[in-house]
Amino acid sequence: MKFPIELKRPLVVFDLETTGLFPRKDRIVEIAAVKTNPDGTEDERCWLLNPTIPIPPETTAIHCISDEDVADCPTFADKADEIYEFFRGCDVAGFNSDRYDIPCLEEEFFRVGRNFAAAVVNRVDVQRIYHKMEPRDLTSAVAYYCGRAHVGAHGALEDAKATLDVLKAQISRSKCADAGRYAELAGKDIAAIDEYLVPHDPLNADRNGMFRWRDGVLFVNFGKKKGQPLKSIMLNEPNFLRWILKGDFDTDVKAIAADALEGRLPPPPPAR
Repeated sequence: MKFPIELKRPLVVFDLETTGLFPRKDRIVEIAAVKTNPDGTEDERCWLLNPTIPIPPETTAIHCISDEDVADCPTFADKADEIYEFFRGCDVAGFNSDRYDIPCLEEEFFRVGRNFAAAVVNRVDVQRIYHKMEPRDLTSAVAYYCGRAHVGAHGALEDAKATLDVLKAQISRSKCADAGRYAELAGKDIAAIDEYLVPHDPLNADRNGMFRWRDGVLFVNFGKKKGQPLKSIMLNEPNFLRWILKGDFDTDVKAIAADALEGRLPPPPPAR
């Protein structure tokens, strides 16, 4: 199908598989890219790469690419010129690409002395379109699930009542004969719904994974320090931990930061 708007430049839509979640620390294992040209033709490329560092078992469990699979593959450095040429002069798009895929590519090109930003013109994160066009605020939820306007929005009591109505509607859908995806909630109590919504990953030191274990080392998993061991920050950059304590972070995140300032780290998760 031809692209629905006129393209002034080729558009490369791409996705990555990597060794982990840290663009500055981890490496790319696979790059898949589809280039749509202004004339409607498309070019597809896929590069399977040896990341030159081990692929953790928990990552292999997600994308099914192991160290053995890439042992004889070229490295990113081997294919850097080829990849750069495929992207050069193109606009780019991806899903959550602003936060993850583009930073990963930028880091890989930086390591080989290339500036990836110079290869691309415009960037479109498809996830951002989704979030802007399909808002997920309470007012939208009341309209969708309850079929009414949310009168009194941002009044605490009215918001609480509206949230209760939405929750009742969501759980009621799970009991319908045509529950569809809401069938995942059928028969679950509140504790089971909690686990379904936010699986309790044992590698996360806090509920939302702001600090995360990897190979027995606890890493920061957000912001500019993402990918850095907490122990190193503890010893060399304690002001970062003080900033967390003053910031808008969850209590469990602040508790880890407070303990770290006292020289204590949480125990690692049990071996699996």
